[in-house]
Amino acid sequence: MNFPVEAVREKFPALFLTDKGRRRIYLDNPAGTQVPQAVADAVSRCLLTTNANLGGYFETTLAAQQVVDEAHQAMADFLGSASPEEIIIGANMTTLTYHMSRTLGRTMQPGDEIILTRMDHEGNVSPWLQLAEDLGLVVRWLPFDEKSWQVEEATLAGLLSEKTRLVALNYASNLTGSINRVKALTALVYVDAVQFAPHGLIDVQELGCDFLICSAYKFFGPHMGILWGRRDVIDDLQPYKCRCSSNGLPERFELGTPQIELMAGLTAAVDYFADLGAAAGEGGSRRQKIAKAFAVSIAYENPLAQQLIDGLSDIEGLTIRGITDPKRLGERVPTVSFTVDGIVPETIVRQMNAENIFLWSGHNYAWEIVHQLGIPAEHGVVRIGIAHYNTAAEIDETLESVHRVIAMLRQQRS
Repeated sequence: MNFPVEAVREKFPALFLTDKGRRRIYLDNPAGTQVPQAVADAVSRCLLTTNANLGGYFETTLAAQQVVDEAHQAMADFLGSASPEEIIIGANMTTLTYHMSRTLGRTMQPGDEIILTRMDHEGNVSPWLQLAEDLGLVVRWLPFDEKSWQVEEATLAGLLSEKTRLVALNYASNLTGSINRVKALTALVYVDAVQFAPHGLIDVQELGCDFLICSAYKFFGPHMGILWGRRDVIDDLQPYKCRCSSNGLPERFELGTPQIELMAGLTAAVDYFADLGAAAGEGGSRRQKIAKAFAVSIAYENPLAQQLIDGLSDIEGLTIRGITDPKRLGERVPTVSFTVDGIVPETIVRQMNAENIFLWSGHNYAWEIVHQLGIPAEHGVVRIGIAHYNTAAEIDETLESVHRVIAMLRQQRS
């Protein structure tokens, strides 16, 4: 089927906002997507009708518990989890990772080894580095291959030993867009799927990892982090928590009063995908509808990514930092980063932002990537990130702006 992009766009009020009559083009999506009206409505409805803490016997507290339970079930369906008890919801990916790293640290001894990748976001690097410093662990660094733009299995195999206790890696890069072959790489594995979750179906059971984390605000939801932990692993873990807090799952990992209204929005975000799958003709379970939604959105996003890559490749002195081969489009998400000889990325982005084309420059917390590539961290890259509400016309307009801005900046330098 043809992807119903206009019908999709109608669900996102932010796409129709203007600034002094000027349209907005949202290509800042790797840092956070816009949300459908249904997500905002769910948050508002929860605050206005089910606003209570948990654990009581009156109507609003019972309704609030239902919101919490529904959010865990929704994310179990979204990630392919065997049980909602494996779903841990918290403030954000980084906070959850710090929390889980300290919990896992209770099982480690000085001299134990952890493997970190040069490809990941700092949210899946710094928590483990600081744990290693605290406990006297040995850190092994896993570089990515600068030809394939992926972490290679053979390189990981060379780092594994009987002392390896954890491998932390990302599913997709927030800078290069490359998708790692996580199933082939898994060894206790903690997967950062923040950048993959908006663009592909996740099946935690099929992947074979032990933990997987993502962020709802990257897939059209509210600002929350979601961690899946394999039941036979998390059953034995004792997190830091209040003495009188529940020892049940997942409650013992969810510190303090939950963000109940955001959990309502989280369920609505998952249901947005299910509705998209239903509109594409899938009549099965919510999980099956989500799978269909990703199938049709990937088929729509990939040509947009190729359109962007092709248009950028025409510019002399511009280097795309990631996969550009059309035959390997399925091995990347539609996040495209580049540098231009002699031009600081921020100067390009400032000019394009002034035209109401929203995108980012900098290292974008991909600290290890820019260092491995020899890119000055204070400059980083220009990053353009596509979501399935973007259009070919927006990509054309963005490419025209990139060409014009670079030409102008070069003329100013000459």
